[in-house]
Amino acid sequence: MNEPARFDRLARLYRWIEYFSFGSYLQQCRMLRIVEIVASPRALVYGDGDFRFLAELVRRAPEMQVAAVDASGEMLRQAAKRLSSDAHVRLEQADALACEVGAFPEAPFDLVVSHFFLDCFDEAELAVLAAHVNAAAGEGAVWVVSDFSIPRLPVARQVGWLVVSGLYLAFRLLTGLRTRRLPDHGRVMRDSGWRLEDRRALLLGLLVSERWRRSYRMNDGEQHMNMPSNAEARLPPSHRI
Repeated sequence: MNEPARFDRLARLYRWIEYFSFGSYLQQCRMLRIVEIVASPRALVYGDGDFRFLAELVRRAPEMQVAAVDASGEMLRQAAKRLSSDAHVRLEQADALACEVGAFPEAPFDLVVSHFFLDCFDEAELAVLAAHVNAAAGEGAVWVVSDFSIPRLPVARQVGWLVVSGLYLAFRLLTGLRTRRLPDHGRVMRDSGWRLEDRRALLLGLLVSERWRRSYRMNDGEQHMNMPSNAEARLPPSHRI
């Protein structure tokens, strides 16, 4: 497994780095599904940049029980400044790949959120993360994913490849991130028992917001019903994630 990237040095500047790189688009992507998820009573949040999304989520759903996991202590200190004193949020500094979230007192979770987080891992690491999530998520739980993607249109595809490659190089230099390409997180999630329900794109497909649902578990074993969802079926095979 790769060593976790070091984001402490970016914590105070993260919002401005994001703004000057993509304007408000990343935050728009994070917020696309907030109306869909505010009724969830228990949520597990991985990463979340400077935690503007988390602050807004608990503002709209003040009774929600939330566990937020981040490897960066400084990012979590910035998060604490954004949260009201009565928010039911526990901030956990931990490596997501080593953190047994199934033991958290908030589990089982009805909602899992990972904004621009899965792209920090390779597919083997994502399988480990998904196993941790499966140990903590209830049946029928929803997993909201925001991430980068390579667009389908030819010109946008070339531009998207350059943007994503540039981001990986920059974060490798600034944080020590070792991942160099976007993982096929969709394959890992399907193999782990999650089904894509909806996918929306921004910036011609450079940013995507997805809603996954934990599939129906057959009997008491680990077999899952993983027939392609309508959202996946609409994509040509070469563009299914």
